[in-house]
Amino acid sequence: MPSNSPKKALDLVKQHDVKIVDVKFMDFIGVWQHFSIPVSELTDDIFENGLGFDGSSIRGWRAINESDMLVIPDAETAIIDPFQQPTTLSLVDDIHEPVTKERFGRCPRGIAVAAENYLKSTGLADTAYFGPEAEFFIFDDVRYDQGQNFGFFHLDSVEAIWNRGREEKPNLGYKIRNKEGYFPVPPTDQLQNIRNEMVMVMEACGIPVERQHHEVATAGQAEIDFRFDSLKSCADKLMLFKYIVKNVAFKNNRTATFMPKPLFGDNGSGMHVHMSLWKNGQPLFAGNQYAGLSEMAQYFIGGILKHTKALNALANPTTNSYKRLTPGFEAPVNLAYSQSNRSAAIRIPMYSPSPKAKRVEFRCPDPSCNPYLAFSAMLLAGLDGVINKIHPGEPLDKNIYDLEPEELAKVPSTCASLEEALNALEDDHDFLLKGDVFSADVIETWVKYKRENEVNALRLRPHPFEFALYYDM
Repeated sequence: MPSNSPKKALDLVKQHDVKIVDVKFMDFIGVWQHFSIPVSELTDDIFENGLGFDGSSIRGWRAINESDMLVIPDAETAIIDPFQQPTTLSLVDDIHEPVTKERFGRCPRGIAVAAENYLKSTGLADTAYFGPEAEFFIFDDVRYDQGQNFGFFHLDSVEAIWNRGREEKPNLGYKIRNKEGYFPVPPTDQLQNIRNEMVMVMEACGIPVERQHHEVATAGQAEIDFRFDSLKSCADKLMLFKYIVKNVAFKNNRTATFMPKPLFGDNGSGMHVHMSLWKNGQPLFAGNQYAGLSEMAQYFIGGILKHTKALNALANPTTNSYKRLTPGFEAPVNLAYSQSNRSAAIRIPMYSPSPKAKRVEFRCPDPSCNPYLAFSAMLLAGLDGVINKIHPGEPLDKNIYDLEPEELAKVPSTCASLEEALNALEDDHDFLLKGDVFSADVIETWVKYKRENEVNALRLRPHPFEFALYYDM
């Protein structure tokens, strides 16, 4: 059976009496886009020749004079959309050139496919497994706006510490103090049921969930962990995961955000990413080195640490990301590795002695990233370490907050801003070009888009806190 046989999709159409087909694809920046067709338009031909659309209207893609593009559905991604009516089949698509049918170079999912193919071509391994832990906030109310003469945001949550004295008729007093959201039982945790609903929908959509819980911050911070998978499949599941979280929240008259740092004075939302390499069904990261690692795993860590600042541009791709990645707090900004130190950029989990569980956890990324690009870049950085035998040096097992200033100064840090990260990516991206996974065009377009639309756009606008600091000067 060919890899993109339409059988799975067409079988679901018959089994569930599908009426509408929703075509979803990833834009360059990291947000799902979609359009829908009646089921009568879903033919075998679409899985080979695709459907046309206007690529000039998608961020970071095509100019208006070269706008024609194709989406080709991946039949293996077919599910019944849990939120749409009438009964709707959901398909994730790849982007292709209309004449040659080649993958479009800026298609994030295509880059993930190229990364997996490059891994196999090295002969080092045949599968890279990824397991992201995406944190998020569930709020009851969000308002924000920006104009020439004003700018503000306002968030609210029934759990929030700032609502201890609010007249709620009645206020029942179960408010989570800052940094005490991990793990009080209900009624203090008031979002247990909505997280359970998210889990049930994820399981029904083929995402195997391992656990869910309230996270550290006040005001509805949450985490739901799903089982690891191969690179592209894991990125597919993460996008479906975010879709489910947002829509279940919306259904319950709440709103969910994966913005890394929506609140001042409490924890932000990260996305620790667990990674391991396998070959012929056997794990390659277990050995007799530090923390039970293999030599390959240590070199993989060396590559990640060497390229972390460049990776920041893809794994922490927003200006807001660096409100979380701030030295001196709990964020993992220290470019070191450890089996126990959660302030290090890389941790080696020690929960299980099984070789199959041996993995490295990259703690810098956050859930605002485009996972196809971020996971691909992480894999390429690690492989660069393995191929070039980049040793990560000595582990950092000391409490970072107890280090003397002279010793702490010797530990390098992640980037402190998106601008710094983009500069780092410009200076250090040859490792991303290996195997034609990323192209120079992709790197240049990413940097240009982020600078013009985010870094410079924010730089030009007064910040509300500046009025508190300077208005009476």
